[in-house]
Amino acid sequence: MAAPRRFLSTALLRVAAPAAPRVSSSITTKVASVANRSYHLQRRPLIPRATAATKIASRSYSGDAIPFSRQWTHLDIKDQIKANKSSDDKPSVIFVDVREPEELNTTGKIPGAINIPITSAVQSFHISDEDFVDLYGFERPAKDAELMFYCKAGVRAKSAAGLAQHAGWTNVGEYSGSWIDWEAHNGPVEYVKGKRRS
Repeated sequence: MAAPRRFLSTALLRVAAPAAPRVSSSITTKVASVANRSYHLQRRPLIPRATAATKIASRSYSGDAIPFSRQWTHLDIKDQIKANKSSDDKPSVIFVDVREPEELNTTGKIPGAINIPITSAVQSFHISDEDFVDLYGFERPAKDAELMFYCKAGVRAKSAAGLAQHAGWTNVGEYSGSWIDWEAHNGPVEYVKGKRRS
């Protein structure tokens, strides 16, 4: 059985590609592209699809800070709690817990933190000041205030910091360890009464 003509042409081009002179003709261009493709395939290690999928699935995004976001540690927060308590005026840094109210009722929160749940109220940084007060019962932090976001494991905190930056807050930070790290380091806890927002 004879091989199809197209197969023979392609095979001949592949064999002839390394020795083909660079002339701007359609055949030479075809030869050059085939040669480049085989060159790159030889030079680059091939990763089996299963390995590539595993590498992608094992990535963790909560460790990557958003641009211009301060990274807080449990020690930074403990020091700031003391500074906020000693301040006669408003706290110099506002801790924002972005977990859902049910989570706060179960675990408590970092002392002095306000709760702006990011999952159920993504629009919180984009609504009017009046709507914010109606929704949460307190004034929204000023755009020049320093905000430190945390959640349970750091993922929602990172998202909230990005949303706040997008809405015009410039002085934002995130606690990438969040509540899990806070509990692990025996940080002080302010317990929340069973007040639920409707």
